[in-house]
Amino acid sequence: MCSISACVLPFVIFLLVPGPSTAQQSRFSNGQRRYANLYGYTNFNTTGTENLIDVVIGGLNFLRANEQFQENAQPDVTPKHRSKYDFIVIGAGTAGATIASRLSEIEDVSVLLIEAGPEETLLMDVPILANFLQGVESIDWMYETEPSEKYCRGMKGHKCKWPRGKVMGGSSALNYMIATRGNWRDYDRWAELGNDGWAFKDVMDYFKKLENVEIPELRKDEKHRGTNGPVSVDNPPFRSPMVDAFLEGGKELGYPLVDYNGEKQIGFSYIQSTMHRGYRMTSNRAYLVGKKRRNLHVTKMSMVHRILFDKQTKRAIGVLFVKNNRMYKIYADKEVILSAGAIGSPQLLMLSGIGPAEHLRELGIDVIRDARVGDNLMDHIAYGGLTFLLDQPMSITTFDLLNVLKPYLRDFLMDRKGPATTSGGCEGIAFVDVDDPKNRDGSPNMELLTLANSIHGIGMLYDNFGLDQEIRDKFSWIQNVYSWGVFPMILRPKSRGWLRLRSKDVNVHPKIVANYLSHPDDVRVLVKGIRMAIQVANTEAMRKMGLRFYNRTVSECEKYPFDSDSYWECNLRTETLTIYHYSGTCKMGPESDSTAVVDPTLKVIGIKGLRVADASIMPEIISAHPNIPIFMIAEKLSDMVKREWGYLND
Repeated sequence: MCSISACVLPFVIFLLVPGPSTAQQSRFSNGQRRYANLYGYTNFNTTGTENLIDVVIGGLNFLRANEQFQENAQPDVTPKHRSKYDFIVIGAGTAGATIASRLSEIEDVSVLLIEAGPEETLLMDVPILANFLQGVESIDWMYETEPSEKYCRGMKGHKCKWPRGKVMGGSSALNYMIATRGNWRDYDRWAELGNDGWAFKDVMDYFKKLENVEIPELRKDEKHRGTNGPVSVDNPPFRSPMVDAFLEGGKELGYPLVDYNGEKQIGFSYIQSTMHRGYRMTSNRAYLVGKKRRNLHVTKMSMVHRILFDKQTKRAIGVLFVKNNRMYKIYADKEVILSAGAIGSPQLLMLSGIGPAEHLRELGIDVIRDARVGDNLMDHIAYGGLTFLLDQPMSITTFDLLNVLKPYLRDFLMDRKGPATTSGGCEGIAFVDVDDPKNRDGSPNMELLTLANSIHGIGMLYDNFGLDQEIRDKFSWIQNVYSWGVFPMILRPKSRGWLRLRSKDVNVHPKIVANYLSHPDDVRVLVKGIRMAIQVANTEAMRKMGLRFYNRTVSECEKYPFDSDSYWECNLRTETLTIYHYSGTCKMGPESDSTAVVDPTLKVIGIKGLRVADASIMPEIISAHPNIPIFMIAEKLSDMVKREWGYLND
């Protein structure tokens, strides 16, 4: 993934980056014991020399472990032109890797899995490095939305950056590893919309089937949690003092500490992560690495251009893809399953002739079926500007983490512990109903996601979100101090966007209109969420940590009184952050629903031999980070396919 010089560079960055000033560190004086570092009140028990030696040894061990990882990965197999498989799966992301693995469990079935990106590396699986993977062109599709004056106004060109994984494991290799299922009412709502078989009682067994929860106290909950599945779910090994204070603050406000993937969702919790022994757990690692099967072929760095159809029977018969500048036609005897994500799946459907007929004809694409592909685009967004300053070394900073004279890097390389094991720097999570704060048993409409720093405290995030020069000029100084942040994230947005093709060329990204904050209720709920986050930060538990709200804003918002609805709305439209949960663009619904693209068996309506299985099929976005629900969708789809073709009995 990187050259030797690029991989070694982080180990010496600390020599070039100034740490927090002595003046800032000495200001803490409220009678509380002072933290000496992230590990507690005392100095480290290792010397700088010992740390440096262990980093070198650990680094060499890490390189050897990566070599072993690559040896266990699925081999890259280029199929012969015009060859046939029973099933072709497009996209080796969360859903595609799962489906290809499950279908290839049937020994007499042949499966081809096609992935546009390269193999995953162990470097991608260092949890804290999630921040550094976005924008790496070799593994990120690097999508952007259309410019808007209503959102992302603090981003360059008023465009929101939309990262997506282009690698084995897809976005599960780039995401922040937050493992959430959502609320049971989300799935019951899917069923109410006419999607038989998708109520919570129908999908619960699949959540348990995919999961191996490694949190000891949760393994006892056999009713709600799974312990034998391929996807490991664990708490990150490291917790900063700030996340403990956050949970105490929640208790002060009367909220319980919950297993949000258990019986009830509303409450405060440490993050549960798709993680195993300090490493990221991708769909590739969970379902494909180490599972070499003669009936499963994986072709990497292979770009699907379109799906092939028998136009008379309207049946999908194969795919056309390009690899190493050569074009291949590969045929499917049974089905083509599209799992290219909420952007890639609708793009490929439209390029293949399934989509809004008028739009396709404008581009000169033969229409196979007129369908509302690309509509119903949903996403979770958060306000990114809430920043709090700290007078103690309690946040994870780049200058501390990469300083090889401190034990943080050493502890990861030698023991898979320490701050490098946090989920991209995310630590605490709370699910609340800001419209009914006393509600403890309902469906939340707001998530509070805490960071082990702040968006302005990590230089890489300025590039990840494409923040403009004014924000950089006003806030980049925070990179040299300790800070803390929290994202208020709306869970059930009412705004809907859409996407369309720009070109018949698959290499040209589609036109994406996010349409954030177009519904006034989204603004209202998010403003309440901001105030809720500040309320938590003002609890006694948080104030004891020396937390101070940094109240500064961009010039555009200075004209509004602080804490007015107009003030927060202006800020929301400036630092509008995607939480990367794009979904809904190939909506699932009954055939009577004119807006549906796939039916409840995930078959493309009006087309034979073609299904879609990924976040794009969600009729309504769930109250959660969607990675685990996408695993569930893939597991359920796999069983539906097996059952229909006679490979699975009830």
